Amino acid sequence: MDAFIQQLLNGLMTGSLYALVALGYTMVYGILRIINFAHGDVLMIGALVGLSVIRLLQVTWPAMPPVLVLLAATVIAMAFCAVLAVLIERVAYRRLRNAPRLAPLISGIGVSLLLQTVAMLVWTRNPQMFPQLLPLEPIEVLAGASAHPAITNATALTTIAVALSVMVA
Repeated sequence: MDAFIQQLLNGLMTGSLYALVALGYTMVYGILRIINFAHGDVLMIGALVGLSVIRLLQVTWPAMPPVLVLLAATVIAMAFCAVLAVLIERVAYRRLRNAPRLAPLISGIGVSLLLQTVAMLVWTRNPQMFPQLLPLEPIEVLAGASAHPAITNATALTTIAVALSVMVA
């Protein structure tokens, strides 16, 4: 039972991330009736913008609480991605709404390649590591129920909570 609860927590965290990406794909397809191959790349740009904001805030205001840094980075990355998505829709998809189905797909692949190239030029091709802003202390789940409780952390619980709130909203 202990391993089941542990794997349930692991699956909820990973599944929460997948669900957010799938929700984005569903919303774009539901509104535009176009499969946006650049959707994952917009997500990547958002993560890199968030990382840049975190680094900038940590250098500019080192005493700023980590939760506020994370919140500011999230809001700025979301705003940046919204503007980027509107720009992509206006430039790459709007004129192709009544075109044959293959044209928007090819346009989406082109936008995807463009975003990947811009990201490599701006942030390099090297892997980027996010700083640890939330506490790393292990949190025992159902600790009294068994000798080997399931263990998680604040990052996993925050991921699940944010994903659930976004999906409900």
